[in-house]
Amino acid sequence: MEKIRAKQFNMTKDFLYQNCRELEIARFEFLFGNGSKENVMEKLKSFQNADGGFGHGIEPDFWLPKSSPMATWAGGQVLLEIKAKKDDLIVEQMLSFLVSTYNEETGKWASVIPAFNDYPHAPWWHWEEGAEESWSFNPSVELAAFLVHWSDPETRSAQIGWRSIEKAVTYLMNQTEMDKHEINNFQAFIKIIEPHKSTLKTETGYSYRGVLEKIADLAYKCINKDVSSWDSGYVPLPLDFIDNPESPLCDKLGSLVVENLKFYRMQMSEEGVWDISWGWGSHPEEFEKARIYWKGILAVERYKKLKAFGYVE
Repeated sequence: MEKIRAKQFNMTKDFLYQNCRELEIARFEFLFGNGSKENVMEKLKSFQNADGGFGHGIEPDFWLPKSSPMATWAGGQVLLEIKAKKDDLIVEQMLSFLVSTYNEETGKWASVIPAFNDYPHAPWWHWEEGAEESWSFNPSVELAAFLVHWSDPETRSAQIGWRSIEKAVTYLMNQTEMDKHEINNFQAFIKIIEPHKSTLKTETGYSYRGVLEKIADLAYKCINKDVSSWDSGYVPLPLDFIDNPESPLCDKLGSLVVENLKFYRMQMSEEGVWDISWGWGSHPEEFEKARIYWKGILAVERYKKLKAFGYVE
């Protein structure tokens, strides 16, 4: 497969600078240029509220300005990407929000909240009675991992994280299939929690390897392996679950990983970005803005994977 060369790279960069949010520009520069962690954090702060949570459409498919656990999950992912420290103020404030919004009874955070309905949003973010049940531990298991990762042991925030993780892992180990997004949450969780293998065993009764293998099995079952259908819409592809060539799924999927890399390459537009494969069916003006923002996010995410596999010059 032909590598992405300087000319195409610069086209992508130009598209981001001309059309996309400052956050994605800062992330792109941090990952592929000379950008700083501090600049990313500065852009990220514009999405954080006084209560420490994130909002303001950081996840472009819902535009609620006030804080929500789901938007805070999106902010936390960026903080992980830049290896933010636990004493960074933006992190401390985020953990404070997570502690204050944890539901002790369920072991989760609310995935969708009624206030989503008051602002433009995709239909899957619409709140109604019972909507919460279908989200299960998306994104709660990842939020719990944030608490453990950025907290000192024995602190209240770490304890909350482990209580949620115990419920999440018990749930995980009893599943035979799982939604793509929730699998991604568990994949992120197991990567974050790796330095705490012994505590994971103590708190949940399951070994790190056992949990890791269970997640990999669910991911393998979920992946659409029919290459001919990949352009038919929103389907789970191999690289939705693989970050780099060292992933154990690479061996199981074999040539499908290369096919997915080729598919990404083929789908890249002349502007050097990728379009999304979904729509809202409402709020057409806002959706078009969200679509542009997503192009920036996809550019960052897919370049990360293409680079990891050696396809960026």
